[in-house]
Amino acid sequence: MSLKSTLFILLLASAGGTLQASEIPTPVGLEYCTVCHGSQLKGNANIGAPRLGGLSKWYIERQLSNFKKGVRGAHSSDVTGSEMQSMVRHLTPGDISAIATWISKTESPTPKLTVHGDIEAGKNLYQGCAACHGADASGNKAIGAPALNGINDWYLLTQINHFRSGIRGTEPSDVYGQQMKAAVSTVQSDPDAANLAAYISQLN
Repeated sequence: MSLKSTLFILLLASAGGTLQASEIPTPVGLEYCTVCHGSQLKGNANIGAPRLGGLSKWYIERQLSNFKKGVRGAHSSDVTGSEMQSMVRHLTPGDISAIATWISKTESPTPKLTVHGDIEAGKNLYQGCAACHGADASGNKAIGAPALNGINDWYLLTQINHFRSGIRGTEPSDVYGQQMKAAVSTVQSDPDAANLAAYISQLN
């Protein structure tokens, strides 16, 4: 990436700008993201690639760094996580920051609902989640809890089940993952998981 492009991205981020992704210089490595997640980063359920548009820069950076360090995606059953590790392996911290800025500035359509469940039961299960992620699932940066609204419901369901089964959140250095693994202990069945994902998604 050129020095000019890097400075432009940093200035945009510090100013809180809201330019379309097409107006921001393309960061190194973004081509790997768009292959699976699409040009608008709206995701592709057929290959397990979630919508990224709208995610916070700090959360994107944390996840990309976790994949790079092997904190996330190391479990043998985490197929997409393993693919993500391969994608970020050669990215520098500067690349990751630039990609995160690009993604956080990209707008894409709100995903359609695909997971059906008992909304009232999901609401009851979400009460414990709300302490960190907020009643409206808008997240809380101060405690490292990302926004959940705007994420594909099928991806939410997948990740809930990954925490339940130990595919995610068992790495000792994954502090937030371990917190989530403990938090989903109230989700005791597959219907519970679907109900929770369905409730969170309708908060959009």
